[in-house]
Amino acid sequence: MTTYLSDHWFIIVLTLAYIFFCLYIGWYFKKKASSGIKEYYVAKREIPGWVISLAFFSTSASTNTYIGQAGKAFQFGLSWAWVGLIWAFFCVIAWLVLGPRMRNQSAILHSFTVPDYFQARYKSNLSKSIRILSAVTILFATMFYMIGIAKGCAHVLESVLDIPYEYGAFLILAITCAYTIWGGMYSVLWTDAVQGIIMFGVAILMLSLPFIYAGGVDNLMTLISETNHVTKAGEPIGNGLVSFGHLVSFVYILGIGMSIGMKQLSDPKSLIRFYSIDNAKSMKFAMIWTPVFLGVSLICVMGLGALVHGMADQQEAAYLINNTDEVVGFMLEKMDNQLISGICVAGLFAAGMSSLASVILIVGTAFVKDIWDTWRPQAEDKIIVRTKWTMAWFCLLVYVITLFPPAGIVELTAFAGAIFAASFFPSIFGGLYLKWGTDIAALVSMVLGMLATIVWRFGFRLRIESLKDIHEIIPAFVFSCLVYVIVSLMSKSRVPDELHLNKLFKTGN
Repeated sequence: MTTYLSDHWFIIVLTLAYIFFCLYIGWYFKKKASSGIKEYYVAKREIPGWVISLAFFSTSASTNTYIGQAGKAFQFGLSWAWVGLIWAFFCVIAWLVLGPRMRNQSAILHSFTVPDYFQARYKSNLSKSIRILSAVTILFATMFYMIGIAKGCAHVLESVLDIPYEYGAFLILAITCAYTIWGGMYSVLWTDAVQGIIMFGVAILMLSLPFIYAGGVDNLMTLISETNHVTKAGEPIGNGLVSFGHLVSFVYILGIGMSIGMKQLSDPKSLIRFYSIDNAKSMKFAMIWTPVFLGVSLICVMGLGALVHGMADQQEAAYLINNTDEVVGFMLEKMDNQLISGICVAGLFAAGMSSLASVILIVGTAFVKDIWDTWRPQAEDKIIVRTKWTMAWFCLLVYVITLFPPAGIVELTAFAGAIFAASFFPSIFGGLYLKWGTDIAALVSMVLGMLATIVWRFGFRLRIESLKDIHEIIPAFVFSCLVYVIVSLMSKSRVPDELHLNKLFKTGN
């Protein structure tokens, strides 16, 4: 134990300081958050733009990015950085196209969650069914996303601090669940903002490590462009790390980029950020700076794995090519510097916690407010208490599954993103922009969008070699959008009344 502490004391102290800070924020907002649903669910719509901007960035760029995506470049080379470019493009679209209208319409409709927005917007005898269905979709897709995040953080703790995988997964879930339960949306957003600052700095630091290890830019680029390492199939990589499309098809890059990027257009944990921003001036600030924070970080992180080839020998590379989720942990272990490892571990914890906190809260609100309360209305004080218990039990369930993860980080989170995009985007965009969008179109597109995602993945992509690079997001999203438009046009009689639509689509909305 003495030797362990002497070897890791700085990393442990820095990580503990960060953890205690997050717990303090949650405890600080505990009383304020528990005063009502508006406070607990959307932080009373009073959060400044700079906080929302950093929070949106930090929750978008999670462990999936800093560990999963960064590690995937070890297998696919610098071409993988294109995923980041596609992702940043959709971030711009999210803030320009959805942000302002989502904030305005959710306030007009007194909406606290994405499912209750669907119910209030489509306003019919089917709207409750749409709300419950969307809540069930959230619970299903979010589970895969949380497993991916917990898996990534556990691998880093195992590599850097020698903490067993099962203990690391438990720690990240338990700590994040605690401060989220205490402070609700207040603690989620304010800790996310701090985490965003840390993550921004850590992205730049991580990019510099392979160059420092190799002795400069020229040395590292020579190493990775003339590597003797082999691919997952055992073939020589050669100059594949620096040649576009040599190790991975652009179709696959496009699919993963879309599935992750479009989560920002349809994932409740991202959309709920728009609910909490305080005014139009703050919205404009966040609209400009959020893509900047995200874009710069993605430039630093998305091709990182390819650079780590310059730090690995042939035997190490042969292992990492089949275990890309461990590449970042390997890089930190190879640097063998407590200061650097301590800062990076805190940043990776921040990346995991920022996204976990958001989805943990979304899970609680979806089950209690959108399913339970819709089925059997409850007193407000009971809703908050039951939301907290739901979050705790769901985290326990996720922990158990994380011990036996069904896939790697990138595939888990991309699958969750595909479900959200195919199921929710048509109904969200239609609700915000199309007066003629109908309730039955929303319901049918949600069901068929989810089914198309699952069927394409398990019935076609994973079974037919020629389709393996066509990610499920592409056919499922196109199909879902077409279904929404066609069914809306076929059910014009179900368009909500003119008074309701005029309130939502008034000038300036």
